[in-house]
Amino acid sequence: MSTFEGIGQTLLAADHQTNYFDLGQGKPLFLLHGSGPGVSGWTNWKGVMPDLAEQFRVIVPDIAGFGFTEFKEQNKYDIKLWVRHLIGIMDALGIEKASFVGNSFGGALSLGLATFDPSRVERLVLLGTPAGEFEQTPGLRSAWEYEPSLENMEHAMRLFPHDQTIITAEMVESRYKASARPGAQDALRKLLPKPNAEGPTIVKGFPEHVVAKIDAPTLVLHGREDQVVPPSCGQLLARAIPNADLHLFGRCGHWVQTERRTEFLQLVRHFCR
Repeated sequence: MSTFEGIGQTLLAADHQTNYFDLGQGKPLFLLHGSGPGVSGWTNWKGVMPDLAEQFRVIVPDIAGFGFTEFKEQNKYDIKLWVRHLIGIMDALGIEKASFVGNSFGGALSLGLATFDPSRVERLVLLGTPAGEFEQTPGLRSAWEYEPSLENMEHAMRLFPHDQTIITAEMVESRYKASARPGAQDALRKLLPKPNAEGPTIVKGFPEHVVAKIDAPTLVLHGREDQVVPPSCGQLLARAIPNADLHLFGRCGHWVQTERRTEFLQLVRHFCR
């Protein structure tokens, strides 16, 4: 194991050396991370990976440019590259079709795959996923403005959950160490929209008319108190996707899988079984 927790196995996908975890047996279930300083598949999903691996083959990759997967200065990182990378991971692992649990950016990537290559998607679970257009929130803005330090990491993390007591010193230190790797924050800024100096910055997710064409059975999970991606995004997805159900968690922010872990596991196990 590396000095950094969160480094698992390596494969080549879309010409990127890709860090991933692969555990359990059964139907393939991908867990796709969000964006932000120090983010990786491990930091997003380590609290639920072993539980889901009791029932599924759980694959947790770091998407191109994020976490411990290669970042290439000359590349244009956009949804087309990220979808191509995700398909490359599936092909490298010999997985034709899978279900996808996507958190925030990972939910947007899941929507991208379901749009560009629906044959690869069994089911979708979308947590705090952006859709339509909305004003950039302080949580999203903080990811771009972040400068690595323990204090700044704790400040940024406090914008995400409703109940801030769930943030532990260990969580802050783990994310900080990953964010402080040389070049990590510079790379992250190239993957995120730069906030406008004056006035609101508009964040654009997949529009309603695009997601309305997704056929895959979809479970939309959103925190009612989500201050990072507004609950209206989850409502748009549930309204537009023909085979979608919505579960809105009260007293919950952007980290459904952490803040409402027990209910999250029950819902995903039942839906993806």
